[in-house]
Amino acid sequence: MKISIITTAYNSASTIKDTLKSVNAQTYCNIEHIIVDGVSKDSTLEIVRSYGDKIAKVISEPDKGIYDAMNKGIQAATGDVIGILNSDDFFADKDVIAKIANEFLEDSELEAVYTNLYYVQQNDPSKIVRHWISGPFKKKSFFKGWHPPHPTLYLRKDVYDKYGLFNLNFPLAADFELMLRFFEKHNIKTKHLPITTIRMRLGGATSKNWENVRKQNFECMEAFRANGFKSPVLYPIYRLLPKLLQFLKK
Repeated sequence: MKISIITTAYNSASTIKDTLKSVNAQTYCNIEHIIVDGVSKDSTLEIVRSYGDKIAKVISEPDKGIYDAMNKGIQAATGDVIGILNSDDFFADKDVIAKIANEFLEDSELEAVYTNLYYVQQNDPSKIVRHWISGPFKKKSFFKGWHPPHPTLYLRKDVYDKYGLFNLNFPLAADFELMLRFFEKHNIKTKHLPITTIRMRLGGATSKNWENVRKQNFECMEAFRANGFKSPVLYPIYRLLPKLLQFLKK
């Protein structure tokens, strides 16, 4: 089974080396690593190209944002299963892909695997700030503020083929909309693997300021309507409470 890992990047020279090293260190051997770069102006591409044929494909061209770049990577991928590893994130250990691949190999009907995630300090990724422990998916969980951590999600390629890519009408919440569509609308078969696989640096676009947080919550509510669901009136509160509790989990 081939696993495609897509990394989108733009001016990521300060962090992407950790990302590349963590992919290169994986014990699972059949990995296709695709880099989608938005024409970085720093040394991102130099760092990427220093890894030679360990990178399966490099796409460097202007894009319409991170989700457009992710769509390009998905369309270029040839793996049976696809995951996305952001250019400021890295795997928690060297056996992550082997463990995820094993779940798909054991169950041919399984369409998605996701895990838990550590948020770490931007300048010191050894320091854990928040632990996102997800848990098994239950129908209507999205309506109560639950969703899996997208950076941990691995999907069979044919799920994208059947149900579509990231919707660019949601510039801050396209990952939420996609997961809502796949999990709640199309009822894909999912499994939560109760391990932590990703260390994610704090400081993403949606958490930079309260205005972006507000806009993301609005987009999430729109995502329900876009998929034929009634948007939960108290959704922003449902979404916020689990995130606050994550700071207390170890």
